[in-house]
Amino acid sequence: MSHIDLSGRVAIVTGAGAGLGAAHAAALAARGARVVVSDMNGEAAERVCAEIQAEGGEATAIAVSVTDRAGVQTMCDAVLARWGRIDILVNNAGILRDKTFAKMDLDDFQLVLDVHLMGSVNCTKAVWETMRAQNYGRIIFTTSSSGLYGNFGQSNYSAAKLGLVGLMQTLALEGERYGVRVNCLAPSAATAMTNSLYTPDVLAGLGPHLVSPAVVVLASEEAPTRAVILAGAGAFEQAHVTMTQGVLLGAGEDVADRLLASLDVVADRAGEMVPASGEAQYRHEMSKLVGQKAVA
Repeated sequence: MSHIDLSGRVAIVTGAGAGLGAAHAAALAARGARVVVSDMNGEAAERVCAEIQAEGGEATAIAVSVTDRAGVQTMCDAVLARWGRIDILVNNAGILRDKTFAKMDLDDFQLVLDVHLMGSVNCTKAVWETMRAQNYGRIIFTTSSSGLYGNFGQSNYSAAKLGLVGLMQTLALEGERYGVRVNCLAPSAATAMTNSLYTPDVLAGLGPHLVSPAVVVLASEEAPTRAVILAGAGAFEQAHVTMTQGVLLGAGEDVADRLLASLDVVADRAGEMVPASGEAQYRHEMSKLVGQKAVA
């Protein structure tokens, strides 16, 4: 079994002033990475940085909001000036504004999108050319089971988190030839953002440090790409966006009626696939058209 060694690597972790981000930063530093502890709360970032240094790690704290595009770029420029490279970006910063969609103010919907989705875009864009130029990069987006599967009262959060999966899918394709691997992490952990959602007994088994091994793997040289890894309570799973074999119904005025009658066949997961790209849907449907007769 190989030992993951991040010595010489430079990592930026956003939202690292507490909770998951702090645990991720500490885990990466323990493996030898030089870590940028980024958080909009500068005092919190400094505390985490000091804790890492006390354990013999190398870290620096930078106070910035991921929604501040210019500030994010300034952070990345400072990291390059100090350490000469950026190898790992962990997009972890986030907020909650939970309400049912009927009661939600659209400003709160927009704010959650701005922090989770556009905040991750801002940070990723700021490191993208650096990683391409050095032919190496590891980018981790923090998605959620709420985005993958839905969660009552979290329409804004769910939309942002699934948006990150789509972003990952395309950036993994675009980054592959440059050695940039892009993945998603869906954590289950007790943090300040989630403490009100679980009982104390449940929270006791959901330490953020139990998620961070997945970040270490996704930050490693041997990391996969286009993976959605779920982690919590010391357990790890993988989610997939799949496509069923479906059915060819052809044309005609009654196609909608036949589709309604065929939904069980369309949903049948036997032989389902994980498409290599969005083009796979087109190729799959055209192959049915060319090679098979429509179902009457």
